[in-house]
Amino acid sequence: MLSVSHPTVNQYVRALIDALDHLLRKPVARGDFADHAHDLGAIEGAERDDAVVRAQAPWRAEFGPRGREDEQRRLRAALGEIRAALGPAAVLVNNAANDQRYEFDQITPEQFDRTIAVNFRHVFFAAQAIVPQMRELGYGSIVNMSSVSWMRGIPLLEAYASAKAAIVGFTNTLARALGPHRIRVNAIAPGTVLTERQRQLWFQTEAQVEAARAAQCLPDLIAPEDIANLALFLASDDSRLITKQTISVNAGVL
Repeated sequence: MLSVSHPTVNQYVRALIDALDHLLRKPVARGDFADHAHDLGAIEGAERDDAVVRAQAPWRAEFGPRGREDEQRRLRAALGEIRAALGPAAVLVNNAANDQRYEFDQITPEQFDRTIAVNFRHVFFAAQAIVPQMRELGYGSIVNMSSVSWMRGIPLLEAYASAKAAIVGFTNTLARALGPHRIRVNAIAPGTVLTERQRQLWFQTEAQVEAARAAQCLPDLIAPEDIANLALFLASDDSRLITKQTISVNAGVL
């Protein structure tokens, strides 16, 4: 008989992390989350446009952003292999993303479609593929990564922000649909997290970093661990009655 209570993070042995290396990187994918979710099946997505999701060893599969016809079949096959090895998944963290900037009057339909695919398409279909496993368990937690970009209105991120706003709509609607199955669906909207990629592309000078800091109420820069801690909380029993929420870690920038 399935218990109606949800496991704590320390009890999770089946957690799927979708592209957690992009934003959260080592503190979660190979550190904090792995410490709490041993025997982890990691679905990690690259920051490259030519690979949205790849199943890490020993499960390997790649999915292009242009939506090939076999995308869902291959995704389901990869998740099926993980399920066969570890059992049904209790947690899914959707985090593959690429915040490439485009001039609004110059972005092409192909670039727009790629942006939506990298930032939203996988969220929808990874959840679709994993929900049957959570129904089987009788509980689950889906954590989708949104962004403050659509709330702030940041220039050059019109397509990216649209995808991140869509994630919130999807989160709210899916939470309502899955609530009777004790499957919780929440979103995290990070502020400016200065990962290595962000520093290389958009915050190359100390002046740019200080400008980001000045926009916040709090003087401390947001670290990947700050987002990881919230993801852990939303995955755990401590948040068992929290669903249909978008929680922003932004140091007061909004």
